Amino acid sequence: MDNVTRIGVSLEPELLKKFDELIREKGYTTRSEAIRDLIRDALVEEIWADENSQAFGTITLVYDHEKGGVRERLLEIQHAHHSNISSSMHIHLDMHRCLEVLVVGGKVKDIKKLADELCSVRGVLHGKLAMTTGHFGTENEKD
Repeated sequence: MDNVTRIGVSLEPELLKKFDELIREKGYTTRSEAIRDLIRDALVEEIWADENSQAFGTITLVYDHEKGGVRERLLEIQHAHHSNISSSMHIHLDMHRCLEVLVVGGKVKDIKKLADELCSVRGVLHGKLAMTTGHFGTENEKD
């Protein structure tokens, strides 16, 4: 971090105490690292608010593979959105349930549509879209 601007932040004592507890729990070594990550999280939220922006994420699904046609329907949806899916991983949790993780990218509106379609399939027990982006303003954010 050769080119860094230092800023000052004023906080009430109780808020600072809670923030320091959070920092310890999460394993940050400095307040600055924690604040940078909070800012990045806010920027991701802003990018995902624009449905035409480019973004990345994962869609995690847990489903009962014995429900009639669930596997076939999930595959049908994935093939229809193949341009937004970079990779997938399939894990057998037990005799009935499977976990599937899809790495996705593209326009926010397309990723959300894909996630909504997958999560609403009968037999999907839980579905979750986790989002991120590669646009934070600098090349080496974690240096």
